[in-house]
Amino acid sequence: MNSYSKTSRLMQRGCDFLGSETAILCGAMSWVSERNLVSAISNAGGFGVIACGAMTPDLLDTEIAETRKLTDRPFGVNLITMHPQLFDLIAVCEKHAVGHVVLAGGIPPKGSVEAIKGGQNPAKVICFAPTLALAKKLLRSGADALVIEGMEAGGHIGPVSTSVLAQEMLPELAEDHLIFLAGGIGRGQAIAGYLEMGAAGVQLGTRFACATESIAHPNFKKAFFRASARDAITSVQVDPRLPVIPVRALKNKGTDEFTRKQIEVAGVLDREEIAMAEAQLQIEHYWAGALRRAVIDGDVENGSLMAGQSVGMLKEEEPVAAIIEKLMSQSEEALARR
Repeated sequence: MNSYSKTSRLMQRGCDFLGSETAILCGAMSWVSERNLVSAISNAGGFGVIACGAMTPDLLDTEIAETRKLTDRPFGVNLITMHPQLFDLIAVCEKHAVGHVVLAGGIPPKGSVEAIKGGQNPAKVICFAPTLALAKKLLRSGADALVIEGMEAGGHIGPVSTSVLAQEMLPELAEDHLIFLAGGIGRGQAIAGYLEMGAAGVQLGTRFACATESIAHPNFKKAFFRASARDAITSVQVDPRLPVIPVRALKNKGTDEFTRKQIEVAGVLDREEIAMAEAQLQIEHYWAGALRRAVIDGDVENGSLMAGQSVGMLKEEEPVAAIIEKLMSQSEEALARR
């Protein structure tokens, strides 16, 4: 990799923490962030993260082992906090001496951070923080680093933009803590700006979704190349009793189907046939299936095309190494002009 002295200097804390050449993480995208893409990103100097999603412990065990066959560089594993087998999944990560575990989808349940950090193969814990108050709480509770993700991102999102979160949280936290920025980042110029504000690094998902090494179906990739930023819209919550985290995806029949799914689940709740936790789990299972239809089967009409607003910057399939090199070069040029 070329020498990008100014960018590398600003990324140094993040690189030291991750053990990678660049402090560029790949967001955990279900069905996309698997062994092939994760290993390619780590081999290219970034930091790949396996998306565990709805995997069973056995499936995660296999995925980590297969990823290790493809790279000897560090990579992480993203675990969903509401997964019913979360502690079993943590045990699988410990078995494989995974160095970094990312907890996503909610506040980590009691004992989970301790389990990750306190085993025979202790790992670093990275958490998502949508507000400053929660960020401080997570850091007090043992998180080693945070990802601050704005609403421009794809998949599950919060209500505040990346630029506002950066202005609110980096001045308060970045001097003493490792903070990674995510959401809507598609070019290196944005990376340079967030690094100058104090970020230790960045996380990108959409930018890597259509990489050459991504196993996503050609139909999925073509849908991304055709899309503009305004095509990536957020889902609508139809019942306030069913706290569904909004999801950003390209609008299609699958978007409308999710609205119908919420109405169906709300009706089951009305009849008191299931508990709230089960209702939320059904919603998550819906997304896992809808994503698979789009990513693996290529059904871009009925599946879920989760994408961030940076999707409009994607025009062609590129190797991961070229993407990372382009991002670093753009960042370096921006910093050199300062």
